[in-house]
Amino acid sequence: MSGSKSEAPVPTEKSPSITLRFMAAPTDVLHAGAQGVNGGRVLEWIDKAAYACAAQWSSTYCVTAYVGHIHFTRPIPSGHIVEVRSRVAMTGRSSMHIVNEVLSADPRQGIFTRACDCLVIFVAKDTETGKPTPVPTFVPSTDEERRVEQAALSRIDLRKAIEAEMGEQTYTDDSTAPRVVHRFLAKPTDVNWGGNVHGGTAMEWIDEAGMACTMEWSGERTVAVYAGGIRFYHPIHIGDLIEVEARLTRTDNRSLHTSIHVRSGDPRGGRENLKDAIHATVTYLATDIDGTPLPARQFTPVTAEDRRLWEHTQALKDLRGQYEPVPLVEMPKATQRVD
Repeated sequence: MSGSKSEAPVPTEKSPSITLRFMAAPTDVLHAGAQGVNGGRVLEWIDKAAYACAAQWSSTYCVTAYVGHIHFTRPIPSGHIVEVRSRVAMTGRSSMHIVNEVLSADPRQGIFTRACDCLVIFVAKDTETGKPTPVPTFVPSTDEERRVEQAALSRIDLRKAIEAEMGEQTYTDDSTAPRVVHRFLAKPTDVNWGGNVHGGTAMEWIDEAGMACTMEWSGERTVAVYAGGIRFYHPIHIGDLIEVEARLTRTDNRSLHTSIHVRSGDPRGGRENLKDAIHATVTYLATDIDGTPLPARQFTPVTAEDRRLWEHTQALKDLRGQYEPVPLVEMPKATQRVD
């Protein structure tokens, strides 16, 4: 985002924000007895709203590059009205940093409260060459827009530090950690407007694998409470063989930490030719039938790789505390009633 930039003109009708509103359906709840919509479906909603915001601003096709620091603060029940608010926080040459809030309300009361917020980075692509293309420069014009821009800027160094820490790790079979691997083909129904798999769809795959891994280990229902450092390396194509591997890396008193890789490639090339498409870290809690958190079943690292990834997970937590980025949205946020 440094250096000279070719600025594109901004038509007066362009808006830097968008709001999607819809009803959470029973099919958005992943398993029986869950207190609300699974985290993967919420991530899918965020990606769709953020994509719409980025495409609206850039007037071209965009790809998800990074999703960071998603705290799921409460479940969204089926039957709630959901509102996903997305707005441009800042722009680089071809990148757009989109701040997203997910809120929901019981339709009988109409009072919206926040369920989560996060930052998503998109890159605009030329539809003919597939290469990054310049986007209009976003210039904050209000105190709130300037505050949000500073919040986005405060996350740049943290994001680079997390990416560097994650990039130094290797994952082999020299491990005793609980693992779950899902394999399947990317379906035509997963396609986005660029002919590739939706980033939000892939994030739902990530949550499903992480939930399966932590439920199998804990013997309890689990829910995602945090997702961070979701890095997209290359697009996933329709018909690709998909491999989603979730591995438990650490347990704390109540938290179950996972590292999840999505790999993809031509199924004719075999599993050994699959390439890393996405890497994410997701934290889960085990809960009872009422949604009350339970103590985590403890995992004891055995091999050198187990111990290294255990410490790596702690290093990621330490980095988030070290950088202390400015909040994306002001807290507490006043409730709003639906007219």
